[in-house]
Amino acid sequence: MGWSVALAIISSCLLPGAAEAADGAERISAAVDEAIGPLMSDYKVPGMAVAVTVRGQRHFFTYGVASKDTKQAVTKDTLFEIGSVSKTFAAMLAAYAQALGKMSLEDHPSKYMPELRGSAIDRASLLNLGTYSAGGLPLQFPKGVTDGGMIRYFQQWKPAAAPGSQRRYSNPSIGLFGHATALAMRGDYADLMEREIFPRLGMQQSYVRVPEAEMGRYAWGYDKANKPSRMTRGVLYAGPYGVKSTAEDMIRYVEANISPEALEPSIERAIEATHIGYFRVGAMVQGLGWEQYPYPVALDRLLDGNSEAMAMEPQPATELTPPLVASAPTLFNKTGSTRGFSAYVAFVPKEEIGIVMLANNNVPIPARIKAAHAVLTALSAEVR
Repeated sequence: MGWSVALAIISSCLLPGAAEAADGAERISAAVDEAIGPLMSDYKVPGMAVAVTVRGQRHFFTYGVASKDTKQAVTKDTLFEIGSVSKTFAAMLAAYAQALGKMSLEDHPSKYMPELRGSAIDRASLLNLGTYSAGGLPLQFPKGVTDGGMIRYFQQWKPAAAPGSQRRYSNPSIGLFGHATALAMRGDYADLMEREIFPRLGMQQSYVRVPEAEMGRYAWGYDKANKPSRMTRGVLYAGPYGVKSTAEDMIRYVEANISPEALEPSIERAIEATHIGYFRVGAMVQGLGWEQYPYPVALDRLLDGNSEAMAMEPQPATELTPPLVASAPTLFNKTGSTRGFSAYVAFVPKEEIGIVMLANNNVPIPARIKAAHAVLTALSAEVR
């Protein structure tokens, strides 16, 4: 048999698989474009980066500009503010500290902040702080609270409910959670994130403090008045909403959550710890950082779990005893926003699918959820 004939036979054997893969990529691209195009038009989004993963295969989609002034195009390496998706990294740091034996989620804040001993906040555990169930900490620090007055604020805080009985979404709660974790690790929160967590997850383009050399990749966000905006540093801001990242790094993070066994054991255990559910709250289960739903999940249920009421109002919480370790297919998700940016991350480990959406204006959460739900439905069809 001549080489030309042999090669032809080999090529004919390979073509069906290659054609099927190409068809799959085209279907994924069409699903993403169909979901993202109207969203960008309806909400006048300057730029977006979207990444999806399907059984370890990454697909990137970029739209529009990172800056209206310079017209610099969005790429998979554009830095976006991810807002409250940062809370999942605060959860990772705490779970990592626990995996190393540096702290326990059952500890109370005063173990690392003795000045809080005897205060109401010290009745809550670090787990309560990490799941917004400390007893009613507000969404934001009250006006006038500064870095120097942070301890005094927590010393004087009065709870509205017993720890573990109520979920009230709260930046101060996660801020204190991350701060206590950094103290347990005997380090600075931003340093620990940038030198310990991001590198161990393979995330080379993610920061709490964007270096001067990387500022050219940092998108401008646009606020409700359509003015350029980037976040300002608030009290304990880094844990609740301080991370800036790229579509490439964030889909790598999603894949680490889907298949953590390839990572070093302490990080694998940390990821697994963030997938445990601790409280049932209405339509969803609250874990550390991530919120959980049985999959497939109806769009209405996903919208309920990510509703304005969930973010702005106290909700009854039922503690899960024992905590829930997902065995059935489960969707994990988290939204995030700053004044000029918005993000959404969701993944289903059992199906090996996930999505990252990063935008440089504040797209309403329901619009993000609807778009992502449509894309995830299409991704599920690809793996079945």
